[in-house]
Amino acid sequence: MHYTGQIYRPPSEAWTPLLEVTYGCSHNGCVYCTMYKDTPFGTAKRENIQADILEIKENYSYPVERIYLTGGDPFVLSPNKLLDISQMIHSQLDQVKTITCYASLYNLKNKSVEDLKKLKEAGYNEIYIGIETGYAKSLNFINKNINLEESFDQLKKLKEAGIDYIAILMLGIGGSGQGEENAKATAKLLNTYMPKALGMMTTSVIPGSKLYDIRDKGLFKEATMREILEEQIVLLENLKPDHPEKTLYNSYHMVNQVQIQASLDKKDQIIEVYKEALKTTPAEILDRPNMLIAR
Repeated sequence: MHYTGQIYRPPSEAWTPLLEVTYGCSHNGCVYCTMYKDTPFGTAKRENIQADILEIKENYSYPVERIYLTGGDPFVLSPNKLLDISQMIHSQLDQVKTITCYASLYNLKNKSVEDLKKLKEAGYNEIYIGIETGYAKSLNFINKNINLEESFDQLKKLKEAGIDYIAILMLGIGGSGQGEENAKATAKLLNTYMPKALGMMTTSVIPGSKLYDIRDKGLFKEATMREILEEQIVLLENLKPDHPEKTLYNSYHMVNQVQIQASLDKKDQIIEVYKEALKTTPAEILDRPNMLIAR
């Protein structure tokens, strides 16, 4: 297999074959991120993609129904390139039902609704999108390469095309004192088109990131664990899924202090877990900055 630089994939794709079609991140400018800091963005050679698909075919003993495309945001590729990759995959792995990858909402700007419908038909029926936040102030601050109005527009396109997505959200990205505003605004954005799942990530200030320098200059103050828990309660209270049993709430990640996985028809129970954590966790833990990454 051809792999370049760092390889990341969601925890839920642990058993999914990883196919390199891009490496690095096409934007690579978010203030909190160091994932692809030392890996310039590039696209894999077509012959390498073909060779890797054959290797997957030859080495997997069970039918492959799902493929994960590596790189920070392979969905930035043009519709024609993505369709070509799909054709290569299906020509050798005819049981593949889903082609998935990381994406950002700005990756949808170069795609029309008709493009997205064609991509869905070709197997791109579920993607992981780094929504991070729907709070305009925070969205501008983190430099996601898209503004809030455009975020609403791109989600509406995705909804019209009928492509499912998993929303990755950053708790505490507004900093201390901004949790309620961030949660309400993010819920409003998600209510435009409810994701298949919500992946909760507590913001960590990582050495080497721009956010690390911003924080050390006193321009960003990390939210406390109390604020992170309260932010999740407000988010849940403001989410309005039409079919709550079909949306998974998932905070099972090492960066989160309280880890829960349940569908949103259990929303009240999830909220009670967070409220109980607020009641039972010692104040000295609740009220210190949520510093989960070693300095």
